[in-house]
Amino acid sequence: MNENKLVYSTDLGRIQNTNIAPKVKSSDGVVRIRRETKGRKGKGVTTISGLALADTELKAMCSKLKKVCGTGGAVKDGIIEIQGDNRDKIKASLEQLGHNVKLAGG
Repeated sequence: MNENKLVYSTDLGRIQNTNIAPKVKSSDGVVRIRRETKGRKGKGVTTISGLALADTELKAMCSKLKKVCGTGGAVKDGIIEIQGDNRDKIKASLEQLGHNVKLAGG
């Protein structure tokens, strides 16, 4: 019984286990940039997938790309979504950071 781990306490609230490493999705080394409109009522969104980064690093990368493009965006399920068709700006900035970038889709 000494090995019971405290998960919740009324004094502190939810307690995180600090021994768990951040989850990083595996990648084939190619960052794919595509423009999507499906399910967005015709609005174009640029999606960036294939970045093998942790969640906090993905959010930081998303904010850098939003500043480069001057638009909004979000991170959903490990994929960065930037509003509008900004594939060329995003490709240039990711290549400057040393990523192998490929434009995917039409």
